[in-house]
Amino acid sequence: MERLFINTQRAFFLLSLLLLFSGFSSLASAKTHNHDFVVQETKVKRLCKTHNSITVNGQFPGPTLEVNNGDTLVIRVTNKARYNVTIHWHGVRQMTTAWADGPEFITQCPIRPGGSYTYRFTISGQEGTLWWHAHSSWLRATVYGAIIIHPQEGYSYPFPKPHRESLMILGEWWDENPIDVIREATITGAAPNVSDAYTINGQPGDLYKCSSQDTVRVRVDSGETSLIRVINAALNQQLFFTIASHKLTVVGADASYVKPFTTRVLMLGPGQTTDVLMKADQPTASYYIAARAYASAQVAPFDNTTTTAILEYKTATSKPVMPPLPAYNDTATATAFTTSFKSLRKPLVPTEIDHSLFITMGLGINQCPPKTRARNCQAPNGTRFTASMNNVSFVLPSNFSILQAHHQGIPGVYTTDFPAKPPVTFDYTGNVSRSLWQPIRGTKVYKLKYGSRVQIVLQGTNIFTAENHPIHLHGYDFYILAEGFGNFNPKIDTAKFNLVDPPLRNTVSLPVKGWAVIRFVADNPGTWIMHCHLDVHIGWGLATVFIVDDGPGPLQKLEQPPPDLPGHEIAILHILIKDLLDGSISNQVVSSMGWPQVTKYKALVSAKPHRQEIIQDLYHKKCSEHGGLIRIPEIKE
Repeated sequence: MERLFINTQRAFFLLSLLLLFSGFSSLASAKTHNHDFVVQETKVKRLCKTHNSITVNGQFPGPTLEVNNGDTLVIRVTNKARYNVTIHWHGVRQMTTAWADGPEFITQCPIRPGGSYTYRFTISGQEGTLWWHAHSSWLRATVYGAIIIHPQEGYSYPFPKPHRESLMILGEWWDENPIDVIREATITGAAPNVSDAYTINGQPGDLYKCSSQDTVRVRVDSGETSLIRVINAALNQQLFFTIASHKLTVVGADASYVKPFTTRVLMLGPGQTTDVLMKADQPTASYYIAARAYASAQVAPFDNTTTTAILEYKTATSKPVMPPLPAYNDTATATAFTTSFKSLRKPLVPTEIDHSLFITMGLGINQCPPKTRARNCQAPNGTRFTASMNNVSFVLPSNFSILQAHHQGIPGVYTTDFPAKPPVTFDYTGNVSRSLWQPIRGTKVYKLKYGSRVQIVLQGTNIFTAENHPIHLHGYDFYILAEGFGNFNPKIDTAKFNLVDPPLRNTVSLPVKGWAVIRFVADNPGTWIMHCHLDVHIGWGLATVFIVDDGPGPLQKLEQPPPDLPGHEIAILHILIKDLLDGSISNQVVSSMGWPQVTKYKALVSAKPHRQEIIQDLYHKKCSEHGGLIRIPEIKE
C-alpha cells in the first residue's frame, strides 16, 4: 500500500511537471498583436448612392483580426467620428478583463469624439470564428469585422486541413444613415424602417441595383476543400445561407468545435458564427452563394431581398446557378439546423444547480401618458413599442457604467432585484391578456457568487407577436441543453436535456413561441449583459445583467480598471465627493490613480473654505457628458 501511495505521488508529480512545461510551452509560443482602430466617417457607395458611413480605418467591413489560441490582443481605438462609440469583442471570454468587453454603460462609458481607449485581452481556450462590432446605438450596422482564431502553434484542426479558407460576413445595409433610422423610431415609438439590402462582405450582390460589378467572388479549384467561416453581422435579421448545388459540413460554431454534420442550408441569428467545410465537387461552373431572411414574426415587416456572392470554379464561364432558398417563415428548416449541434468532445456540463432561473422574454406595449403628442405614440393603437425579460424593460445607466458602479461601490446606478422568475405565471405562448403587455422599467441586475452553477430556462412569449430571438450572453459560453415549442414544462421537458454532448455557444436561437435551456458556471467576475441580438429589441429593453463577484484565488478576481478607461476618472471623482463630504480620504482614490495631488486632496478634506464649491463642481462632471475626457482640477489650498 505504501509503495502504491509513493507511485501515485510520483505519477502526480510527473503529471504536474508535464502540465507545467506544456503551459510554459504555450506561453512561449503565444504572441501579442497590436492594432490601431480609427473610427471615422468614410464615403461608401452602395445601391447607386454615396453615404458618409462610420467605419474602422476606412474599411467596410472593418479589419479582420487573425490570431492563435493563447494570443493577446492590444487594440487602441481612437474615435474621430461624431458619435460616441464602444467596441465589443463578441464571444471572447474576457477572463477577468471585463473592462475590455465593450458594451456601452455596462462595462465602460463610451469613447467620446476625440477620445481613445485601449482594449487588452487574451484569447484563452477558444478556436474558430468570432467577430467584433460597435456596441453603441446602431453603429454596428457598418462598424464590424471578423476575429479568426487558429489553433495554438504546433496544433491542428480536428479535421483534415482545408486547401483554403474563406470568410463570409453577412450584413444589413440602409440607404440612409442608420443612426437617423433608430433616432426617428425612438421619437415615434414605432418600429424602425427595415433595411434596403443584405450584404456579403459589405457588398449587396448583383441582384441589387448598381451592385453587379462589386459582387464578391470566391474562386476554387475542382476537388479542393474550403473552410468557410460564416458570420451573421446583420443588425436585426436572422438569415438563411446556402451555396448552390454544394453540401456544407458544419464543424464549428461560436469558436467551439462541433460533431460534423452535413446540411444544404445554414440559419444564423445575428451574433452567431458557423464554420463549414465545402468540397468543390460539382461540374466546373459558377454558383451563387445566397442569403435571405428567416422572418418568424407574423406581423412584423422585414427586408425580403436576397444578397449574393459567386463561387467560381477556375476556368468557369457560365452564368451562376441560383440555389433554392427556404421560405421566409420556414421554422422547420431553422429548427432542423439549430438542433443538429453537438459538442465534439465530452463537455463538463454542470449537473448540480445553485441558481435555477426562468426568464420570459418578448415584446410589449407602453401606453402613452395623457396629452402625449401623437407623433410620439405611433405603435399600434397610439402606443410605444417596448420589450422585457421577466416583465422588466432594461434601462441603460447614463452617468456611470454598471461595472464601474459595482467595482467602485457607487450607489444609485442599478438595483439587484431582477426576478429569478416572472412575477405572474400565464400561458406564455398562447393568447396573452393585454393587462400583461406593459412591463416596468428599471436597471435591475441579478447577482451571482463566483463558481455558481446556473441554469436558465429562456421562455419566449406571444405578447404582441412571437418571434425567434437570438439571445447573447457576454463573458461566457454556455451549454444549450434543449429547445422546444410552447410553454416549458419541467415535468416533461427535463427528460429532453442533452447532458452528454450539448453544444457550447455564446448566442442561442430562442425558437418562436418556444423555449431553450442553457447552463454555465459563473467563473468570470464582472458585469455581463444578456440581451437579444436584434438591436431594435435591445433598445426596447430586451436585456438584463449578471454581476459575478470575485473568486477567492488571485486569478479569479477582476483586474483593476485601466487608467485610460473612459469615465474612470469620473468614478474616482464620485468617491472623492463622498470623501469630501465625510471628511475622509479613500484608500481607493490613492491606490487607483496615484495622483501627485493626493496630498492636496488630503489637506482639502479638513479645510472648510470653498469645500462645497469644489464638491458641486465635481458632482456635475458626469461620464455621459464628458466620457472621461476631463482632468482632475487643480486644488488651491
